[in-house]
Amino acid sequence: MTKGGLEMDSSVEDKIREALKKVIDPELGVSIVDLGLIYDVRYERGEAEIEMTLTSPGCPLAPVIDKKVREAMGKVPEVKRVTVELVWDPPWSKEAMSEELRAELGLD
Repeated sequence: MTKGGLEMDSSVEDKIREALKKVIDPELGVSIVDLGLIYDVRYERGEAEIEMTLTSPGCPLAPVIDKKVREAMGKVPEVKRVTVELVWDPPWSKEAMSEELRAELGLD
């Protein structure tokens, strides 16, 4: 199966998503996955592509989060190269958060 020009390897993509769950937003102190910042993960032959957003386009911690994402990918043995693409459409909203995080923060 292909998507976006890359063949999908769901087992490695699952490992990538698990690694991304350990990336903590330094300002909010919660996982970027639970925040809903990860829009898509694609993997093929050693290359991971991560499509993500930030809570706002002017986020001053963008370089820090990018670095942490790349460090997390360094812990997935199959990933030899990573591309992080920041996108702003659709814009992030609190509805993108996991149900568990929204409940924890009392936003439901």
